[in-house]
Amino acid sequence: MTIGMTSSLQGMQRAETQLNQVAQSIAQGPVGDTVDLSTEAVAMIQAKNSFEANTAALKVSDEMTQTLLKSL
Repeated sequence: MTIGMTSSLQGMQRAETQLNQVAQSIAQGPVGDTVDLSTEAVAMIQAKNSFEANTAALKVSDEMTQTLLKSL
């Protein structure tokens, strides 16, 4: 596996972790306080964008690997 693929997969895992944390925060809510939904929505969008960017990078890395293998 190439460094690019490994990095992309790690980025996707970080985005998934962030999204799960946001979902848990919204679902449980802080004790005796309210959840700031705008802050949580921004965090969800950031996680989504990070996941999409890493997915695109992973696809490019895969295409480059396939091209290289075909040229051998």
